[in-house]
Amino acid sequence: MGGHRQDDVPAVTDAALLQSVASGDDAALAALYDRHAGWLHARLTRRCADPEVVREVVQDTFVTVWRSAAGHRGQEAGGWLWTIAARRLVDARRVQERAARVEPLPGPAATPSAEDRVLAGLEYGDVGTALDRISPELREVLRATVVDGLSTRETALLLGIPEGTVKSRALRARAELRTALARLNPAPMGGPA
Repeated sequence: MGGHRQDDVPAVTDAALLQSVASGDDAALAALYDRHAGWLHARLTRRCADPEVVREVVQDTFVTVWRSAAGHRGQEAGGWLWTIAARRLVDARRVQERAARVEPLPGPAATPSAEDRVLAGLEYGDVGTALDRISPELREVLRATVVDGLSTRETALLLGIPEGTVKSRALRARAELRTALARLNPAPMGGPA
């Protein structure tokens, strides 16, 4: 079959591609897109059932990469890309929520997914209020690991802290969040609500 085998081509690191993107190399952006768009799309699809929103979020993610590649810290781009994509998804949902409040859609109302209810609770409900009451360094670890779904390693790369620090902050954050939630809802466990 003509051509060369994939093994014959030296692997270009994400960091090298991002440096090229930062210099305005659109071929490097295309290579980065080819390398990461598939898994980003699959992961976003698990969080959002609307394929149009997923496509827009993937596109917005790479537009952001084009604009801010020079600011990337680290060797691997996966965690950084996922953080951008997860934030773009939250932004897209906020836009949809605002549009729904302004102009209700005709027909029966769709039941929000469990994830939509959790994200709304994180932003607007008691969980959001409790999150605002814990320290910022603990809050950012919780947002990265829980809301954005990053691994401990990805969170460590994103925040520039050791993995052990991510783990200990996550434990402390959960404990502080439970305490803050208990203060917001002082009803005794097992008692009437």
